[in-house]
Amino acid sequence: MIEKKNVKPVLKWVGGKRQLIDKIIPLIDINNKTYVEPFVGGGAILFELQPKRAIINDYNAELMNVYQVIKESPKQLLDLLSIHKNNNSESYYYETRSIDRNGDYNKLSDVERAARIMYLNKTCYNGLYRVNSLGQFNSPFGRYKNPNIVNEITIKAVSKYFNENDVKIVTGDYRKVLDTVDSNCFVYLDPPYMPLSISSSFTSYTNNGFDLKDQIILRDECIRLHKKGVKFIQSNSSSEKVYELYSNIDGFSILTVNASRAINSKADKRGAIKEVLITNIF
Repeated sequence: MIEKKNVKPVLKWVGGKRQLIDKIIPLIDINNKTYVEPFVGGGAILFELQPKRAIINDYNAELMNVYQVIKESPKQLLDLLSIHKNNNSESYYYETRSIDRNGDYNKLSDVERAARIMYLNKTCYNGLYRVNSLGQFNSPFGRYKNPNIVNEITIKAVSKYFNENDVKIVTGDYRKVLDTVDSNCFVYLDPPYMPLSISSSFTSYTNNGFDLKDQIILRDECIRLHKKGVKFIQSNSSSEKVYELYSNIDGFSILTVNASRAINSKADKRGAIKEVLITNIF
């Protein structure tokens, strides 16, 4: 029997939805439907909801490899995380981070790749998963006194949840996932947010970005979902452009919610902010 409280995010993730769980979960009524999350990220909503049938996707292949390894090889993963914990230091961090800058990275197994990313995620500055234009992890060392590198209880609980339920883990363009859904699915979309200003843009979860053109494509995908009878909720920033894109669409509602952001490269950008939920459930 899985203890529900132990099934929770295993990684720190920019834009994670832990602070909005109480706003989003009451709106999701899957009613034996398949839960679909095309931008799963840290998975806060997935792990809180714990649906029996789900499809989760993200363009970030390293992230989805972590979930696949947790599902298939939790013991081997925990063994490697213990090694990282025992060796943790600033010099070891940068040595481990540098692996994706040389030929050694291609020699890593899936489990080794997952353990590396989880170690870097728990020890990098402010939990900021960030890559450069070459896809190389480039966040600096965080100098934490006691980072939770080996999160055994949570990893085992998430692994058990994945294996005891029908959870399909895929990697790639979110549109390919949306092509497969029908009215027997409920979709939660948590894309990279529309920036509130040009200077606030953060598009480096992957090295391909997510710009205004992509936001317009996403809007059109939501319209397509609505026409197919698929219920959805989308999270996004409370920006003028978001309201401009969604406010005049028949059947869509825009709800304003208060969120708290703890992860940002700039301290003055953390704290309480307004976000929106765009939905066709009403």
